[in-house]
Amino acid sequence: MMTRQIAAQAQNHAPSYYAASTNRALAFAPLQGEQEADVCIVGGGFSGLNTAIELAERGLSVVLLEAHRIGWGASGRNGGQLIRGVGHDVEQFLPVLGEAGVDALKHMGFEAVDIVRQRIERYAIDCDLSWGYCDLATKTRHLDGFQAEYADLQRLGYAHPLRLVPGHEMREVIGSDRYLGGLVDMGSGHLHPLNLALGEAAAAQSLGVRLFEQSIVERIDHGQQVRVHTAQGCVRAQQLVLAGNAYLGNLDRTLAGKVLPAGSYIIATEPLPEALGHELLPQNMAVCDQRVALDYFRLSADGRLLFGGACHYSGRDPKDIARYMQPKMLKVFPQLQGIGIDYQWGGMIGIGANRLPQIGRLAGQPNVYYAQAYSGHGLNATHLAGRLLAEAICGQLQGRFDLFARVPHPTFPGGQRLRSPLLALGMLWYRFKDLF
Repeated sequence: MMTRQIAAQAQNHAPSYYAASTNRALAFAPLQGEQEADVCIVGGGFSGLNTAIELAERGLSVVLLEAHRIGWGASGRNGGQLIRGVGHDVEQFLPVLGEAGVDALKHMGFEAVDIVRQRIERYAIDCDLSWGYCDLATKTRHLDGFQAEYADLQRLGYAHPLRLVPGHEMREVIGSDRYLGGLVDMGSGHLHPLNLALGEAAAAQSLGVRLFEQSIVERIDHGQQVRVHTAQGCVRAQQLVLAGNAYLGNLDRTLAGKVLPAGSYIIATEPLPEALGHELLPQNMAVCDQRVALDYFRLSADGRLLFGGACHYSGRDPKDIARYMQPKMLKVFPQLQGIGIDYQWGGMIGIGANRLPQIGRLAGQPNVYYAQAYSGHGLNATHLAGRLLAEAICGQLQGRFDLFARVPHPTFPGGQRLRSPLLALGMLWYRFKDLF
């Protein structure tokens, strides 16, 4: 099983199908010397890029520092699934936020997808956006959950077509007998995430944002004016945004303790015959099941199946991602036996203990903001985070930002060495529950 060589323009990006199929070449110099700005942003993924765009659109000067390449982390490697919502089980926050607050979170989960839609349209970003998504049931309790979700979306006035699909009609959605039913949402969909990130970087640059790659932040001096140091330069700014998510490292130990980097993995087949691709996903929807160790998959614009999942909390990647993931794919689609795997890759996503994005301001540092821990909803929730951070920094609609900031986020136990093994052990319990 051969993995294709990555195109020359993708050098320094993590090897993936996305890196090999970028539609624009962007490169930014490392930071050298001193820069001054209203806001410095650390992190060149979706959170940082969209915060930069939102701030620049409001007239602020922005410097963005990325340790590797724009979109190098989860933003450029994820499943490309653009799904409504900002968290898992937001009803758990009723005691903290009340019914009105929880409903506001749900509406912002709709807005998050709209921000992506509008950004793509406004800046003419070519990223293979396609609409249509289906949640897949493997247990009868999942079907009960879909019924409740459908009723709640109707109550909230969700603007896009929804459909509960019974088991005997599932072949209209997916060419597999594995699923008992589904919930179709035509307001969610899928896209090429790295091309979106690169398009947003170009948009930010056009607005005057100064972007620097290969600029690892080594030290932050806090104060009324923040000083952010790299090996060869320094940024002086009135406000700072930390948007490193699973790759934040030790820039802030308190934030790092509230997000667990978890490995997620994807394989991409060779281009499929058109008839076979249509058999697998007749309506070209993105799909995802409801298990803890979930599968998610979709077709690429050039007719490959992109099959992902296998969230790992152990901190250890599989030695051979394709060999690990292909049997999972064949359980869903046995008709792909003998089809070649052209690409295999993985990366870290940020998981929070309560699965709600962590958007707030550092305690004791009123000019330092952060956004992280999207727990699998990063493609849309990052875009919402960028808007909320910009609103807070500019003193606009502060209540929306405060709604997220009010939610407490537990610190994962065990410190850096023990955190992942302890969480891996805990997740075994939830995977055991999936069996029933």
